[in-house]
Amino acid sequence: MSDLKNIFQYHNNSKHSYYSFAPGPGYLDWASQPDPFRKYEGADDVRLKQMLETDRPFFAETLRASSIEVSRMNFGSLSQLFYDSLAISAWKSYQGTKWALRVNPSSGNLHPTESYLISGPLEGLANLPTISHYSPLKHGLEIRANFPDKVWEKMVEGLPSDTIFIGLTSIYWRESWKYGLRAFRYCHHDLGHALAAINLACACLGWRSVLVDYLSVKDLEIILGLDQVNKDEIEVADCLIAIVPNKDRS
Repeated sequence: MSDLKNIFQYHNNSKHSYYSFAPGPGYLDWASQPDPFRKYEGADDVRLKQMLETDRPFFAETLRASSIEVSRMNFGSLSQLFYDSLAISAWKSYQGTKWALRVNPSSGNLHPTESYLISGPLEGLANLPTISHYSPLKHGLEIRANFPDKVWEKMVEGLPSDTIFIGLTSIYWRESWKYGLRAFRYCHHDLGHALAAINLACACLGWRSVLVDYLSVKDLEIILGLDQVNKDEIEVADCLIAIVPNKDRS
């Protein structure tokens, strides 16, 4: 079966109809509820700064790229970027149960999207280029690996020296636990929320996000360190974003 036929078959099999809902579990198995927070045990943990809320910029200003001054790329602005896009925004509780809300919305509040930072040497984070996992629960970065300066120089060739990258992934099980066959739809729905949140957070700092769209899934898996198979909880590489200063102001 061709890829296109697979796409149409999935669409037809996973859509609701006038007479029935799409295939799903039909109930919630609370004993197997997925943990919405990925953790890398043993990784060096770097807590990001807790940021204060500000009145500016206004939403309308973020839509005019030239109206916001470019912020320097440093530990503080990096903290602001994650705080404004993927962090926990509030905690709710009801009858003894507590759960987190995040800046980026998620269907069913299940949050299948994980994020990874790839950056050059940055004071406060690391003296070498690193790949780190962002933990909303800690508002921090779990450093997964360092790599040589020469590799980083090749990655940012032709880009501004203070470029960083954010990789986004999806863990389908977090959505299929509740939504069954429609999980693939919801994961990409939530991926769009994360991309939009990052884009707006970048705009607030005078930066812009650019989708690196020439990489294959296999390329992304290698870059993000996901090429080792985890059969218990498969994590799929979705996309890589380059974050650069806005040319209109820099």
